[in-house]
Amino acid sequence: MEDIKKETPTPEEEQTTAPAPAGEAAEEKKEEKAEEKKTSKKKKDKSAEEAEKLKAELDTVKDKLIRALAEYDNFRKRSAKEKADAYVFSKADVIEKLLPVIDNFGRAAENDKASFEDYKKGIEMIYKQFLEIFANLGVESFGEKGETFDPNIHSAVMHIEDEQYGEGEIVDVFAKGYRLGEKVLRPATVRVAN
Repeated sequence: MEDIKKETPTPEEEQTTAPAPAGEAAEEKKEEKAEEKKTSKKKKDKSAEEAEKLKAELDTVKDKLIRALAEYDNFRKRSAKEKADAYVFSKADVIEKLLPVIDNFGRAAENDKASFEDYKKGIEMIYKQFLEIFANLGVESFGEKGETFDPNIHSAVMHIEDEQYGEGEIVDVFAKGYRLGEKVLRPATVRVAN
Protein backbone atom coordinates (compact mmCIF):
# COMPACT_ATOMS: atom_id res chain seq x y z
CA MET A 1 0.00 0.00 0.00
CA GLU A 2 2.77 2.22 0.45
CA ASP A 3 3.46 2.04 -3.20
CA ILE A 4 -0.01 3.18 -3.89
CA LYS A 5 0.30 6.07 -1.55
CA LYS A 6 3.42 7.20 -3.27
CA GLU A 7 1.83 7.08 -6.65
CA THR A 8 -1.06 9.31 -5.78
CA PRO A 9 0.07 12.73 -4.82
CA THR A 10 -0.85 14.26 -1.58
CA PRO A 11 -2.86 17.46 -1.58
CA GLU A 12 0.26 19.39 -0.74
CA GLU A 13 2.12 17.90 -3.65
CA GLU A 14 -0.79 18.68 -5.90
CA GLN A 15 -0.65 22.31 -4.91
CA THR A 16 3.04 22.52 -5.58
CA THR A 17 2.94 20.62 -8.84
CA ALA A 18 -0.42 21.83 -10.21
CA PRO A 19 0.18 25.55 -9.98
CA ALA A 20 3.52 25.15 -11.66
CA PRO A 21 2.05 24.28 -15.08
CA ALA A 22 -0.60 27.02 -14.75
CA GLY A 23 2.11 29.51 -13.83
CA GLU A 24 4.16 28.55 -16.84
CA ALA A 25 1.13 29.05 -19.08
CA ALA A 26 0.45 32.41 -17.51
CA GLU A 27 4.07 33.30 -17.92
CA GLU A 28 3.93 32.25 -21.57
CA LYS A 29 0.77 34.31 -22.06
CA LYS A 30 2.49 37.29 -20.50
CA GLU A 31 5.48 36.78 -22.77
CA GLU A 32 3.15 36.45 -25.79
CA LYS A 33 1.31 39.62 -24.81
CA ALA A 34 4.61 41.40 -24.28
CA GLU A 35 5.77 40.12 -27.68
CA GLU A 36 2.47 41.24 -29.27
CA LYS A 37 2.87 44.66 -27.66
CA LYS A 38 6.42 44.89 -29.00
CA THR A 39 5.24 43.82 -32.47
CA SER A 40 2.26 46.18 -32.27
CA LYS A 41 4.53 48.99 -31.12
CA LYS A 42 6.97 48.24 -33.95
CA LYS A 43 4.07 48.28 -36.44
CA LYS A 44 2.80 51.56 -34.98
CA ASP A 45 6.30 53.02 -35.10
CA LYS A 46 6.71 51.79 -38.68
CA SER A 47 3.27 53.19 -39.61
CA ALA A 48 4.15 56.47 -37.94
CA GLU A 49 7.44 56.60 -39.89
CA GLU A 50 5.62 55.85 -43.15
CA ALA A 51 3.01 58.49 -42.30
CA GLU A 52 5.76 61.03 -41.64
CA LYS A 53 7.48 60.13 -44.93
CA LEU A 54 4.18 60.43 -46.82
CA LYS A 55 3.42 63.74 -45.10
CA ALA A 56 6.88 65.06 -46.02
CA GLU A 57 6.40 63.88 -49.62
CA LEU A 58 2.94 65.47 -49.73
CA ASP A 59 4.35 68.73 -48.40
CA THR A 60 7.06 68.64 -51.08
CA VAL A 61 4.53 68.00 -53.86
CA LYS A 62 2.22 70.66 -52.45
CA ASP A 63 5.07 73.17 -52.39
CA LYS A 64 5.99 72.32 -55.99
CA LEU A 65 2.35 72.71 -57.07
CA ILE A 66 2.04 76.10 -55.36
CA ARG A 67 5.27 77.23 -57.03
CA ALA A 68 4.09 75.97 -60.44
CA LEU A 69 0.77 77.80 -60.05
CA ALA A 70 2.58 80.99 -59.07
CA GLU A 71 4.94 80.65 -62.05
CA TYR A 72 1.99 80.08 -64.39
CA ASP A 73 0.17 83.12 -63.00
CA ASN A 74 3.31 85.24 -63.46
CA PHE A 75 3.73 83.87 -67.00
CA ARG A 76 0.10 84.67 -67.84
CA LYS A 77 0.43 88.24 -66.54
CA ARG A 78 3.76 88.72 -68.31
CA SER A 79 2.33 87.38 -71.60
CA ALA A 80 -0.69 89.68 -71.37
CA LYS A 81 1.60 92.66 -70.74
CA GLU A 82 3.92 91.69 -73.61
CA LYS A 83 0.92 91.33 -75.94
CA ALA A 84 -0.41 94.75 -74.94
CA ASP A 85 3.06 96.28 -75.32
CA ALA A 86 3.54 94.66 -78.73
CA TYR A 87 0.20 96.10 -79.88
CA VAL A 88 1.15 99.59 -78.70
CA PHE A 89 4.66 99.38 -80.19
CA SER A 90 3.36 98.14 -83.55
CA LYS A 91 0.85 101.00 -83.71
CA ALA A 92 3.56 103.46 -82.73
CA ASP A 93 5.85 102.08 -85.45
CA VAL A 94 3.20 102.58 -88.16
CA ILE A 95 2.30 106.06 -86.91
CA GLU A 96 5.97 107.01 -86.85
CA LYS A 97 6.25 106.00 -90.52
CA LEU A 98 3.16 108.08 -91.39
CA LEU A 99 4.36 111.27 -89.69
CA PRO A 100 6.37 112.47 -92.74
CA VAL A 101 3.22 112.13 -94.86
CA ILE A 102 1.30 114.29 -92.40
CA ASP A 103 4.15 116.83 -92.49
CA ASN A 104 3.94 116.95 -96.30
CA PHE A 105 0.17 117.46 -96.20
CA GLY A 106 0.71 120.31 -93.72
CA ARG A 107 3.28 121.97 -95.97
CA ALA A 108 0.95 121.69 -98.96
CA ALA A 109 -1.94 123.21 -97.01
CA GLU A 110 0.18 126.15 -95.80
CA ASN A 111 1.43 126.95 -99.31
CA ASP A 112 -1.34 129.22 -100.56
CA LYS A 113 0.80 130.66 -103.37
CA ALA A 114 1.20 127.35 -105.23
CA SER A 115 -0.45 126.78 -108.60
CA PHE A 116 -2.84 123.94 -109.38
CA GLU A 117 -0.03 122.06 -111.13
CA ASP A 118 2.19 122.37 -108.03
CA TYR A 119 -0.62 121.05 -105.82
CA LYS A 120 -1.22 118.17 -108.19
CA LYS A 121 2.49 117.32 -108.24
CA GLY A 122 2.61 117.52 -104.40
CA ILE A 123 -0.40 115.18 -104.05
CA GLU A 124 1.21 112.69 -106.44
CA MET A 125 4.43 112.77 -104.40
CA ILE A 126 2.52 112.21 -101.15
CA TYR A 127 0.62 109.31 -102.76
CA LYS A 128 3.93 107.71 -103.83
CA GLN A 129 5.22 108.23 -100.29
CA PHE A 130 2.15 106.37 -98.94
CA LEU A 131 2.73 103.50 -101.36
CA GLU A 132 6.40 103.24 -100.31
CA ILE A 133 5.37 103.08 -96.64
CA PHE A 134 2.81 100.37 -97.44
CA ALA A 135 5.41 98.39 -99.41
CA ASN A 136 7.88 98.63 -96.50
CA LEU A 137 5.18 97.37 -94.13
CA GLY A 138 4.38 94.45 -96.46
CA VAL A 139 0.95 95.77 -97.50
CA GLU A 140 -0.07 94.93 -101.08
CA SER A 141 -2.88 96.44 -103.10
CA PHE A 142 -5.13 94.44 -105.39
CA GLY A 143 -8.23 94.93 -107.49
CA GLU A 144 -7.29 96.04 -110.98
CA LYS A 145 -9.40 96.26 -114.11
CA GLY A 146 -9.25 93.03 -116.08
CA GLU A 147 -8.73 90.76 -113.05
CA THR A 148 -11.16 87.89 -112.48
CA PHE A 149 -13.67 88.47 -109.69
CA ASP A 150 -12.94 86.52 -106.47
CA PRO A 151 -15.60 86.87 -103.75
CA ASN A 152 -12.95 86.21 -101.08
CA ILE A 153 -11.07 89.41 -101.86
CA HIS A 154 -13.47 91.51 -103.96
CA SER A 155 -16.76 93.15 -103.09
CA ALA A 156 -19.01 93.53 -106.14
CA VAL A 157 -21.33 96.49 -105.86
CA MET A 158 -22.52 96.47 -109.48
CA HIS A 159 -22.91 94.02 -112.39
CA ILE A 160 -23.16 94.84 -116.06
CA GLU A 161 -24.02 92.76 -119.09
CA ASP A 162 -21.49 93.46 -121.83
CA GLU A 163 -20.26 91.00 -124.44
CA GLN A 164 -16.86 92.67 -124.81
CA TYR A 165 -15.87 91.52 -121.26
CA GLY A 166 -15.32 87.96 -120.09
CA GLU A 167 -17.35 86.11 -117.43
CA GLY A 168 -16.60 87.58 -113.95
CA GLU A 169 -14.15 90.14 -115.28
CA ILE A 170 -13.64 93.30 -113.21
CA VAL A 171 -14.72 96.31 -115.28
CA ASP A 172 -14.24 99.18 -112.80
CA VAL A 173 -12.50 99.54 -109.44
CA PHE A 174 -14.13 101.98 -107.02
CA ALA A 175 -11.73 101.27 -104.14
CA LYS A 176 -8.59 99.13 -104.21
CA GLY A 177 -8.24 96.27 -101.80
CA TYR A 178 -5.30 95.81 -99.46
CA ARG A 179 -3.81 92.76 -97.77
CA LEU A 180 -1.00 92.10 -95.35
CA GLY A 181 0.38 88.66 -96.09
CA GLU A 182 -2.69 86.40 -96.34
CA LYS A 183 -4.93 88.71 -94.27
CA VAL A 184 -7.27 90.88 -96.32
CA LEU A 185 -7.31 94.32 -94.71
CA ARG A 186 -10.02 95.58 -97.05
CA PRO A 187 -11.66 93.89 -100.04
CA ALA A 188 -11.59 95.74 -103.36
CA THR A 189 -14.88 97.40 -104.27
CA VAL A 190 -15.55 96.64 -107.94
CA ARG A 191 -18.02 96.44 -110.82
CA VAL A 192 -18.17 93.03 -112.50
CA ALA A 193 -19.23 92.09 -116.03
CA ASN A 194 -21.75 89.37 -116.97
